[in-house]
Amino acid sequence: MKRTIVEVLLALALIGAGVFGWMSWKTAQAAKGQVTELQAAAEEAAKAVTASKAAITAAEEQTAALEEQLGPLQNKVKELDAIKGAMSSGTTLADLEAAYKTQKTLSAERQVGLGALRMLTKGGDDPAALEAFRAALQLTDLGSRKNTMCAAQTALAAAGEKVTVMSECLPQAAQGAPDAQGKPDAQGKPDAHAKDDKAAKPDAQGKPDAHGKDDKHAKPGDKKGAAAHAAPHWSYAGEMGPDRWGKEFPTCAKGKTQSPLDIVGPFVKARTSLSAEYKEGPLKILNNGHTIQVNVPPGSKLRVDAKPYDLLQFHFHRPSEEKIEGKPMSMVAHFVHKGADGKLVVLGVLLKEGNENPGIKTLWANMPLEEGPEVAPDGVKFNPGSLLPREFDFFSYEGSLTTPPCTEGVTFFILKSTVNVAAAQVTQFPFKINARPVQARNGRDITMN
Repeated sequence: MKRTIVEVLLALALIGAGVFGWMSWKTAQAAKGQVTELQAAAEEAAKAVTASKAAITAAEEQTAALEEQLGPLQNKVKELDAIKGAMSSGTTLADLEAAYKTQKTLSAERQVGLGALRMLTKGGDDPAALEAFRAALQLTDLGSRKNTMCAAQTALAAAGEKVTVMSECLPQAAQGAPDAQGKPDAQGKPDAHAKDDKAAKPDAQGKPDAHGKDDKHAKPGDKKGAAAHAAPHWSYAGEMGPDRWGKEFPTCAKGKTQSPLDIVGPFVKARTSLSAEYKEGPLKILNNGHTIQVNVPPGSKLRVDAKPYDLLQFHFHRPSEEKIEGKPMSMVAHFVHKGADGKLVVLGVLLKEGNENPGIKTLWANMPLEEGPEVAPDGVKFNPGSLLPREFDFFSYEGSLTTPPCTEGVTFFILKSTVNVAAAQVTQFPFKINARPVQARNGRDITMN
């Protein structure tokens, strides 16, 4: 009996020891898990502290940078206050307006200057100041007068007007922001075009281009879009084709002397003399996303009744933008000139399918097939005169740039004599279609000599 009791007690002791050991093991496992969780939490806390320190350092650096910029900005504010104080009497504005009343029309630069003076004198909500800035935008294009266009856009935006300020008109810091409107177009010469935003980067020479780029301006027949550019986009087809340019560029739709025209009679007899004095120079050629353009060094001139106009650049359209009695040619070359008074004159040379053109052969051998900056092939020279016919009989009319912003006041001379271009050379041109449809004549005279 005693033995049985002892065995029972021993069994109970063993069971108790087992239970105690199992409970101790469980407690140890739980403690180990808690230690692991605490270590992970400590690591996360350390990372958060490190990130916070980095953020604080970055904020301190940004604050220091802003403090450095604040001083110059305060000086600019003081300068502006001084200018506004000097103009507050209105005497200078009255004198300027009196002087301008003697002129029939004002240039874009004078309109911007007048608007700026009115804004300083009368305030940013002065209707006449805003009207002057709007008039300046109507008279100018990005390539030829970038600074003027930027000044007008910036002033209208500052006055609360609904106007898109091109990215290249913004401060450098703003241009780099994610919401910037895109890179400027690679041009600066006036052609019967103006570029868009995808409107026109100024070219290295600062010459106006008659094109403007668009951030969606796919090449006709090509699904590849170009990189983003500065002003509203446009193209030769699709959502921003020629029939919709007027949405972003009002003159394209509302202008009364738009180009190109269908050259058809009746004609008015002209007494104008026309001659070209083009010179050979280093070849500078670019693909601006809308055409192939050749920028011409100084020295080449077109004379209209002995008055000289400097040749800035020439470019090509396929098919020809101008038609003769309803029929286009395979291509046209537009030679863009500018007078001392800022007047633009375009000489159009129609290219008819025929024999190979040696001048075109040289250009096509060196042209960039993709949109990009101007290139200057080593040792290659070119004389624009090699693309002109011998005879200089012409049709002439008052028109506009043939691409946005469709600025008017451009005189066109379309030569009657054509120049040959081979069918293969037409095919090699990287734009299948880059011609604006003919526009309404609206009673304009077409002269001929």
